[in-house]
Amino acid sequence: MGVEDTKEHPLSHTIVENIMEKPLNYDSESGSAAVHTEGTLKRQLKNRHIAMISIGGVIGTGLFLGTASSLAQGGPVGLLLGYAAVGTVCYSVMISLGEMVAYLPLPGGHIKLAERFVDPAFSFTMGWNYWYNWTIILPAELSAAAVLINFWNHSVNNAAWISMCLVVVVTINMFGAGMYGECEFIFASIKVITITGLIILGIVLDLGGGPNHDRIGFRYWKHPGPFAQFDNIGGAKGRFLGWVAVLEQSAFSFIGTEIVAIAAGEAKNPRRNLPKAIRRVYIRILLFYIGGVIIIGLLVPYTHPDLNLKTSDAAKSPFVIAIKTAGIKGLPSVINAALLTSAWSAASSDLYTSSRALYGLALAGNAPKIFTKVTSNGLPIVSLVFCALFSALAYMGVTTGSGKVFNWFVNMTSVAGLMTWFGICVTYVRFYKGFKVQGFDRATLPYAHSLQPYAAWYAIVACLVICFFSGWSVFLKGQWATDSFVTNYLPFALFPILYVGAKLYFRTPLVKPEEMDFVSGLKEIEADTYDEPPPRNWVERFWGWLM
Repeated sequence: MGVEDTKEHPLSHTIVENIMEKPLNYDSESGSAAVHTEGTLKRQLKNRHIAMISIGGVIGTGLFLGTASSLAQGGPVGLLLGYAAVGTVCYSVMISLGEMVAYLPLPGGHIKLAERFVDPAFSFTMGWNYWYNWTIILPAELSAAAVLINFWNHSVNNAAWISMCLVVVVTINMFGAGMYGECEFIFASIKVITITGLIILGIVLDLGGGPNHDRIGFRYWKHPGPFAQFDNIGGAKGRFLGWVAVLEQSAFSFIGTEIVAIAAGEAKNPRRNLPKAIRRVYIRILLFYIGGVIIIGLLVPYTHPDLNLKTSDAAKSPFVIAIKTAGIKGLPSVINAALLTSAWSAASSDLYTSSRALYGLALAGNAPKIFTKVTSNGLPIVSLVFCALFSALAYMGVTTGSGKVFNWFVNMTSVAGLMTWFGICVTYVRFYKGFKVQGFDRATLPYAHSLQPYAAWYAIVACLVICFFSGWSVFLKGQWATDSFVTNYLPFALFPILYVGAKLYFRTPLVKPEEMDFVSGLKEIEADTYDEPPPRNWVERFWGWLM
């Protein structure tokens, strides 16, 4: 039986006629589709929104700010190799996720898919882990914003900057998915322009085109060297440990690319637009991340004191450090302002994703039903307000230092994010097996990749290995730090604890491959054939070409 055979699935003509005007939801008990006139999410995100959301998930404070710690720990080559390694894992996860969500773009994304293709306990675990990940990362981005603003002003308490950024983020999300999509389009456009400009500027500065006409070349790869010796441990061992230390931080930078799965439930024409976004992920990884960290490693020595994020008065982006060193007046402030919008964008995405994850959990019966309450325009208001309350954790940076608090949250969200990637790939392996057992033809999928299922297995193993060694440095002699141990290993231990607990509660077996549901909701999804209007001016034509 091929995918085309599912088109005979019975569906009332009333639903077909009204599907474009009414939002799509899925029954939490049967997993089947249902259409309601109110009280559900609405498909408001267009192709350009999805494209920019996928870019926005790739470019964030992890690249602009978090690379400071990575460069200090791994050196320029250790930084590059670390980001390259995690980039391959990210790509493997995205092509696994892409096959599933392009075929079944359900509200709740991979959380709902885990229920169909693994079991309810795994869906429960995936949902709460994902909600925890995006709820914790929100205060991390707010802390990052405070760190960036400290570039200009040290006299004002960080609480003021955190509050200001929080108001912006909550306001954007209160206007619904449509407004979020428009703001993310603007913010992501700024990020694309900024990182592209910084890469070009970095090349110019490296070749001696700055005001000081200092041709840097590969100077910092020679002195202080290509690799940092972690904790002054000599030889190849110290260099290897420095590279390992980069992996977790680089994972934080890449976490978020999977947000398109959650946005799928509110995307127009998802079976066409989602594959477009997924196919271009590798280009963004190569261009923005690999290109960006190469430039950073050329322009800033890993011994530079301003790379230390543990002090709130010296924490700055490596890009800003390089521009200041080159002697360009005024530009550091412009770049820092652009990076600040990046923090706003990331925080806005965090609140959007965490609220939709909680909404998806409630739909599946894994969270109180009150979180399914939405406004008439499709805003999950209760979930949104509840998730926004956790942003108060950012105020820990008021006394401890926003840079240090940022690093705490980096540890917690990196591990939780990697476990989400692990869960996505486990779900995909099950999806792949069920698809094959039931006789479906993968060639008929809206998106399929030739590396599967090997890429999914590679990502499963890599995510577990990185998580297991995420907090290894605390076990070195004299390096014990309770805060680092807890923030690294608590999220790692939480995943199996949640799964075992849910397994004991639900007492449901794994879904058998021959019993997996590849049909429910398919007809309604295929009925969504929204077409983007043609570009009205040269700006829209340019962005259409770029996207």
